[in-house]
Amino acid sequence: MFGTLASGDIETARLRRNLGITSNLDFSCAGFEDFGMRLEGENMVPHGGGVEEEEEVGQVLNETLPFQIQQPFHQMQRLVVGYALTSKKKKSFLQPKLEVLARRKNICFVPIDSNRPLSEQGPFDVVLHKLLGKEWQDVIEDYQQKHPEVTVLDPPGAIQRIYNRQSMLQGMADLKLSDCSGSIFVPKQMVVLKDSASSADKVVEAGLKFPLVAKPLWIDGTAKSHQLSLAYDRRSLAELEPPLVLQEFVNHGGVLFKVFVVGDVIKVVRRFSLPNVSNSEKSKVDGVFQFPRVSSAAASADNADLDPLVAELPPKPFLEALVKELRSLLGLRLFNIDMIREHGSKNVFYVIDINYFPGYGKMPDYEQVFVDFFQNLAQAKHKKRLCK
Repeated sequence: MFGTLASGDIETARLRRNLGITSNLDFSCAGFEDFGMRLEGENMVPHGGGVEEEEEVGQVLNETLPFQIQQPFHQMQRLVVGYALTSKKKKSFLQPKLEVLARRKNICFVPIDSNRPLSEQGPFDVVLHKLLGKEWQDVIEDYQQKHPEVTVLDPPGAIQRIYNRQSMLQGMADLKLSDCSGSIFVPKQMVVLKDSASSADKVVEAGLKFPLVAKPLWIDGTAKSHQLSLAYDRRSLAELEPPLVLQEFVNHGGVLFKVFVVGDVIKVVRRFSLPNVSNSEKSKVDGVFQFPRVSSAAASADNADLDPLVAELPPKPFLEALVKELRSLLGLRLFNIDMIREHGSKNVFYVIDINYFPGYGKMPDYEQVFVDFFQNLAQAKHKKRLCK
């Protein structure tokens, strides 16, 4: 079994492996294993890599991994993921379990120094980023042009579209969903750039009916950009601060579906949302009511005792068709959709928000999903090299 490797090579490999486990650098490596995805239950989930990794993370970190020399050489190649994330995003995404699982598959996470030219860093196989600002956008676009061999997640131009709630949902009506197990819509909406008070007549002209959900026009990474208000009448519009989007409220049983997308993988979780608004309430209530961010992990409805008609997840074939179309429309591989089901309907859905590189820590088993995703990228790069 060991006849093809000199003892010095084995010792070198062992040393590199152990350095990957014990060093204090921001990256580490181990050996590639298996690839692939499978369908299970309500979600598309990764195949292989089995996380009997539910053991204590501390024990896993100190574990000595076997050197699997029987694997093909190309599967042993290191995949370097350079990341440019805010400190908050880094803390929530680069959890110890993710780093351990990635290390086992020879995937290395390396921080990008935004104070140094990007072209002088690396080399990277993948650049994972979520930084705001025109300066960073110019940097990553220039890097992408000069290094087409590097996978950039995701293209900055595509991301910018998602940061504007006016352009975010454009094109949804043109999606071609071959599956007939559901239909998708976008709530009627309009943009108010200034002077909310004078927008009342335009709201009527646009055919929007109260109450209206008011959202900031721009998503800038702050908590404020995700705050919601519910305006019950014309006079209440004067209390809103533009620029903003006014979106017709759709009763949906107080439950929202967060559809997480990582490449080809789809996972869905339920979140509590705004309650239904009855006709009697519309006639009695006026003013503006502010709500916290309704889709946070603290608002999970997955284990709640809900009406089955409200809690039932969107049909899997419908979601797969929708996500396939959205990946093409948006040009993104890492995003999530906030969806609601119209109350009283079987499968009439509305997309109300789309987020780039969302809080994946709220997605079950996100660590294994991302490790498999990066492995698939490595496999694709290897096949591409062989075809040249």
